[in-house]
Amino acid sequence: MATVILREDEVEQLIDMEEAVNAVEEAFKLYSLGKASMPPKVYLEFQKGDLRAMPAHIMGYAGIKWVNSHPNNPDVGLPTVMALMILNDPETGFPLAVMDATFLTSLRTGAAGGVAAKYLARKDSRVFGFVGCGKQAYFQFDALRKIFDIGLVKAYDLRRSAAEGFADYCKKAGVDVSVTDVKDVCKCDILVTTTPSRQPVVKASWIDKGTHINAIGADAAGKQELEIEILLRAKVVVDDVKQAMHGGEINVAVSKGVMQRDDIHATIGEVIAGIKPGRESDDEITVFDSTGLAIQDVAVGKVVFENAKKEGKGLKMQFFKI
Repeated sequence: MATVILREDEVEQLIDMEEAVNAVEEAFKLYSLGKASMPPKVYLEFQKGDLRAMPAHIMGYAGIKWVNSHPNNPDVGLPTVMALMILNDPETGFPLAVMDATFLTSLRTGAAGGVAAKYLARKDSRVFGFVGCGKQAYFQFDALRKIFDIGLVKAYDLRRSAAEGFADYCKKAGVDVSVTDVKDVCKCDILVTTTPSRQPVVKASWIDKGTHINAIGADAAGKQELEIEILLRAKVVVDDVKQAMHGGEINVAVSKGVMQRDDIHATIGEVIAGIKPGRESDDEITVFDSTGLAIQDVAVGKVVFENAKKEGKGLKMQFFKI
C-alpha cells in the first residue's frame, strides 16, 4: 500500500470546474443533513501570519488541509497562501494521498460561489459585477459561467491593471466586459466581492432590488466588504453559521450587536436540501456569506484522488513499513 503524492500541476489536470461545482454542491447538502463531520478550524498564530488546520469527514473520505496565510510572503518570493491536503481512509486511517491544496482552495471557493448563485440569484441573471479582480475573481467567473448565460461583466479593482487583466480573460471566454467604477459595477444582477477589505467597499444605496451578492472576501474577524445596511435588507445565507459569525461578512454586524443568529436565513446546504427556501421573489436581495469549509476541500480532494487512480497519475510513496 502506497500513498499518492500529487503536485499542483497534476492536481490542476485532474479536476475541472464542473466537477468541483458538483462536488461542493453535494458536500453542502450532506453537511446540512448531518452526513458529514467537521470540527472547527484550528489556528496557529505567528507574528507574520498563521497556519490553519481544517479537518473533515465526508463522502467516504477523511482529510485535513494545512494552510498558511502570510501577507508579507511576496516580499521573500513566496505565495501569501500555500496549502497541502492529506486524504485518509476513515476505516484504517491510512493516508491515501498527499496533494497540493493551494489550487484546490481557489477552485472550491469559486465553485461555492457558483452553487450559491444557482440557488439564490434570479434565473435570468445576465449582468455580473466583480468588485476585486484578483485571482479568486477568475475562479468565481469560471463557476458562474457554468450555470448562467453571462451577457455582460462589469469589473472594478483598485488596481486598474488587475481589472483590465480580468477583463481580457472574460473577453477570451466570449463575454462582453466593461471596466468601470465601483458604483456602476454594483448595478448588476449578481455581484461578486473578493477583496481583503476591512471597511465597506459596497454601499447600500448602490444595490438594487433583486440583486444577489456573493460576499467572498471576508474570511477573518474584522474584515468587511458590504455596508451593514445591505445585510439588514437582505436574505442572508451562510456556508457555516459559526464560521460566518466569527469571520465571515456578517462578523462585524454581529460584533456590533446589529445582527443575531436568528437574522441568518439559512445555510446554503439547507437551501440545497430543500430544508429552507432560497430566493422567493424577484425583488429580494440575497447575500451568500462564504468563509470556506473543510468539507469542500475533502469533496474536491476526493475527485482528484479518484481521477488520479483511474489515470495512474502521481508519485507512489511508501511511508510506512507494512
